[in-house]
Amino acid sequence: MATTYDAIIIGAGVIGGCLGFELAKRGYKTLNVDKLGAAGHGSTGASCAIIRVHYSTYDGVAIANEGVWYWKNWAEHLGADDEAGLATYHNVGCVVTKNPRNDNLVNVLANLNRLGIAHEEWSAEDLVRHVPVVDPRNFWPVRRRDDPAFGVPTGERVAGAVFTPDAGYVGDPQLSAHNAESAARAAGGQFRFNAEVAAIRQAGGRVSGITLKDGERIDAPVVVNVAGPHSHAINRMAGVTDGMRVTTKALRVEVAHVPAPAGFDFENLGCVFSDGDIGCYFRPEKGNHILVGSEDPECDPREWVDPDDFDRSFSDQWTNQVYRLGQRIPGIGIPNTAAGLVDCYDVSDDWIPIYDRSDLDGYYMAIGTSGNQFKNAPVVGALMAELIERCENGHDHDRDPIQFPLVHTGETVDLGFCSRLREINEASSFSVIG
Repeated sequence: MATTYDAIIIGAGVIGGCLGFELAKRGYKTLNVDKLGAAGHGSTGASCAIIRVHYSTYDGVAIANEGVWYWKNWAEHLGADDEAGLATYHNVGCVVTKNPRNDNLVNVLANLNRLGIAHEEWSAEDLVRHVPVVDPRNFWPVRRRDDPAFGVPTGERVAGAVFTPDAGYVGDPQLSAHNAESAARAAGGQFRFNAEVAAIRQAGGRVSGITLKDGERIDAPVVVNVAGPHSHAINRMAGVTDGMRVTTKALRVEVAHVPAPAGFDFENLGCVFSDGDIGCYFRPEKGNHILVGSEDPECDPREWVDPDDFDRSFSDQWTNQVYRLGQRIPGIGIPNTAAGLVDCYDVSDDWIPIYDRSDLDGYYMAIGTSGNQFKNAPVVGALMAELIERCENGHDHDRDPIQFPLVHTGETVDLGFCSRLREINEASSFSVIG
């Protein structure tokens, strides 16, 4: 006989855990299932966990700005203890360099001003004054190291930068997922690990539950796909892909881990950088190291993969990212053995997430999130809980998109922005920047 819940959430990364927490607080009997052995062991654990507010769209900036409140008040938001301790948010600020790819941040600045978000415009000289180990020269366009022009400055100074003081990173993203799990359990939610979904069952035109790989059946009138890089496979099981204009697939990524320049405490004096001029983002890491990833410039190949079968060894991409970082911070250490991580992220066609219902009643999706949505996890938990409850009570979200109030910043966002039925959003950067 099948066990019955009010809602099954497929996935126990940070977003899945936050959604379980929000639904459990609303009185739902919830079950998070995950094929891995613990919360956050998938792409959440591979995230650089950067918290930043610079997007080119109003809704993107508004949601991210709301997210900052949650991370700055993580313990208050959860309201529950975790024997493993709480993840720490480091509010070190974020520098975004101006370059042609981001139109010198014209749209970003317009949205920061519209929302009243604190920021400073920096000159190249300001950049050096605040972070003296940086080389302020311009290297645009982004090149790979085998290009004869690689490393040759194309200008004496970058066009400038924007600094947002309320930004930073979470030091242990996997722990943040465990925190969300603990809060959800304290609210009555349940979790099952090492539980692989083999089928999404339906009856009478709506979802009726899941079947696990071992044959166990679990019933629920609501099933939510928060499966990260496996989201497309789960959608195929549910038979909902034909009803979507925007879909998702898994992208292989590499993040490098290198020593900061000797004699400079980048761990405590550095900040997050989004540096389109060199095609990289980077942030401080413990042990006075720097984490550096690609911002997906045109010169970097994109490798779409099967999330269950891809190469986890470092490639020339690692070297390219490190050498590009060396243009901006010439004093970095380059280890003899590559360090960092290789994983895959769940990416939508326009790199903007899908937070939506589906054509199958009772089946919902919080997907296309990996790479740039870690920061929004607590907000997504709340907005998805609202969307589910409203739709289950008869609201036609497809015809009348839900307007979701952001309780801490007072803004309202149109959840149609993240619809599966949207046209490809040409305002996107079509990169991890979103």
